Amino acid sequence: MKRKLAILGSTGSIGTQALEVVDQHPDCFEVYALTAGNQADRLVEQARKFKPEVVAIANEEKYAEVKEALNDLPIKVWAGADAIAQTVEAGPIDMVLTAMVGFAGLKPTIAAIRAGKAIALANKETLVVAGELINSLATTHKTPLLPVDSEHSAIFQCLAGEWDNPIAKIWLTASGGPFRHLTKEALATVTRTQALKHPNWKMGAKVTIDSATMMNKGFEMIEAKWLFGLAPEQIQVVVHPQSIIHSMVEFEDGAVIAQLGIPDMKLPISYAFSYPKRLKSNAPKLDFFQHRTLTFEQPDMERFPNLAFAFEAVQRGGNQPCVLNAANEIAVAAFLRDETSFLRMSDIIGETLQKATFVPKPDYDDYVATDAQARRIAAELI
Repeated sequence: MKRKLAILGSTGSIGTQALEVVDQHPDCFEVYALTAGNQADRLVEQARKFKPEVVAIANEEKYAEVKEALNDLPIKVWAGADAIAQTVEAGPIDMVLTAMVGFAGLKPTIAAIRAGKAIALANKETLVVAGELINSLATTHKTPLLPVDSEHSAIFQCLAGEWDNPIAKIWLTASGGPFRHLTKEALATVTRTQALKHPNWKMGAKVTIDSATMMNKGFEMIEAKWLFGLAPEQIQVVVHPQSIIHSMVEFEDGAVIAQLGIPDMKLPISYAFSYPKRLKSNAPKLDFFQHRTLTFEQPDMERFPNLAFAFEAVQRGGNQPCVLNAANEIAVAAFLRDETSFLRMSDIIGETLQKATFVPKPDYDDYVATDAQARRIAAELI
């Protein structure tokens, strides 16, 4: 039977690539629900092609536009954050792809877990902000969390058949972004346009900036801690500019297993959708004769302090990763509006971490309050 999918964030980079996977395998998957934040035109276009049961748009001001555009089709149209969270609870849904960006992905992910839906997790902020809560809920409701990030999918694939063997460490690979060779003086003058030109991956604007600042790798380190039950000291970040090795697992006997492939997010998306099966892909395959040299470097946490902030936040625990995420969202949004500089983003995050109230054992309401407080502090610092 076809797996019925709810795709949260369908108009973003991951969401659109997920729909390409569905389009390539119509015998395996069916779109039950599509949700978006603001891109009404693209949501309507997707809905007319895939004809889901439900579409929902977070921006309630766009509801009338979407409703009118789909009036000739038997598609339910909803609006608002609460509607998105309710959408994932629908009985026919087998799997929910959480591809929304940022803190907004937390509430619907929790709703989907409580409804017993398998989660294809592309919203890394969910585990960054509330990893302990999410793991607890997933265990209680027996809900599988299948990673979609290329690095975590790589680790997941490397562990196939190895679940009983203790992990010594994992190696999270990072491209290093477009500025890995720039001095701190040069980083002070980089522009938004330069930062949005990732050398290897095609991603949304926010994730691309996070990659340039190394915050994305900090988030992935925190996500890996919760996904694979590791201590932060078991997670090693390594800069691998070619982005061919997507991550590696080192076992206690010294063996290292790596997952390789071309930089293409459709592979981990497809693997999460079809797990434990693999589906045929028409994407270009890795040609070792074209990639004869693979190199590795240590990350520079002095030039890219966001990675250090992530390790410090996860070591302190409590609501600190939530503060980290909220401050980063505000800082990146300001940078994308040309309201702050590349290096100032890290200063804002560091100062917010110092000023925000520390909560050692947060619950969901604490995360919501922490997110709001950290955003206020960061906004005042801009």
